[in-house]
Amino acid sequence: MSDGLDLYLPVSTTRPAHALETALRAAVVDGRLPVGTRLPASRALAADLGIARSTVSEVYSRLAAEGWLESRVGAGTWIAGFPRQAQPAVAQRQSPPEYELRGGLADAGDFPRSQWSAQTRRALAEMPVSAFAYAPPEGAVELRDTLAGYLARTRGVAVTAAEVLIGSGFGDLLSLTCRAIRARGGKRIAVEEYGHERHRRIIAESGLEIVAIPVDSEGADLADAEADAVFLTPAHQFPTGVPLSPERRRAAVEWANARDALILEDDYDGEFRYDRRSIGALQALAPDRVVYLGTSSKALAPAVGVAWAVAPPELLPELLRQRSLSGVTPSGLHQQVLARFLDSHEYDRAVRRRRATFRTRRELFAQLLAERAPELRPGGLAAGLQCLVELPDAAAEERALAAARQFGVALEGLADYRAPGGNPDRAGVVIGYGAVSSARAARALALAADALANGLSF
Repeated sequence: MSDGLDLYLPVSTTRPAHALETALRAAVVDGRLPVGTRLPASRALAADLGIARSTVSEVYSRLAAEGWLESRVGAGTWIAGFPRQAQPAVAQRQSPPEYELRGGLADAGDFPRSQWSAQTRRALAEMPVSAFAYAPPEGAVELRDTLAGYLARTRGVAVTAAEVLIGSGFGDLLSLTCRAIRARGGKRIAVEEYGHERHRRIIAESGLEIVAIPVDSEGADLADAEADAVFLTPAHQFPTGVPLSPERRRAAVEWANARDALILEDDYDGEFRYDRRSIGALQALAPDRVVYLGTSSKALAPAVGVAWAVAPPELLPELLRQRSLSGVTPSGLHQQVLARFLDSHEYDRAVRRRRATFRTRRELFAQLLAERAPELRPGGLAAGLQCLVELPDAAAEERALAAARQFGVALEGLADYRAPGGNPDRAGVVIGYGAVSSARAARALALAADALANGLSF
């Protein structure tokens, strides 16, 4: 088309004017042609549709007279809007909360744009032509090599590049791993009684039956679990914040060995402990039993779209088979950029910056909570992007959440994370201090503390 706009408009050869008029109205109403769109010139559209130019001109004139189109002298024909009688019904949308304090989220506002741009330019300059083709199913070798070194250095993971599998996000790799377990004959997987509901949906979609296991001050308790695998957050249980104790870590490995089972280790924020050195990865205790899972979304941003797994060698062929069946391939360009971002230690610097930010926010929240509700305190490790404030009962949890909604603060209670079969008697509110912007953090955390104080009021 001469002016560059392609349109799909079904037009009948028997009644072309009527068909074109109907098709244009429908395209405006359903949003395919938004208000302010410039339409092709009548000559160009007629040529594309195989109809007379006079037919297009006639339809344009008629729709302009009705208010659908606007003809501008010397500037063509434009979508003007809906005539009053044709305005589509618009569903009433609820305004989002002013402050985002849900757990497990990080603020993308401090994404290291200039550093990422520099490494993107470096990758584009250095990448061979072959690197612009589809990436290998296991991931770009440059990223797998660099990640193996980084994970061994910072998380104590026992790994070689050959055991690293790159994914397009944590959910992608969780799905692949669960489908691989199912394909190898697994039927049941144990999950912590509190965790992401989305993760449980992904697991269930693979065909595995989910069974909840208790979580207490020592982390998950696998003593009575009858399953072929277990999904754990051992470094910093999500969302309660407790680490898996040394005794429970050993017990988990013994459990897996006794049942020929797998442990799926979600190390979602293991780099973000700020009171002392981070707890190392569980994977190092049993590399042949643990699938280690990590992601760049907390240190950088979800838009990077890169996650990683370190898998036992015997599981890798099935994981790659599931990768082939999924049809999903992570961005080869993002893998090349991330490899250089890690290699230049920009990733380490990004983690340190965010670690300092999260520490400051947790300390501020603890201070605010002590002032407004001295009976309460943040639980769990001084680590990560969130903490749990436990409350006396479910009624207090609901009162606190209701107050938060009134204050414009997005919060979730412990009940929002509870798996079916989990303990219904434990109550609390999860305070996520990772996603709110720095300029708004103090106000948001003060409102959260006020909401929790309201939860104690009768």
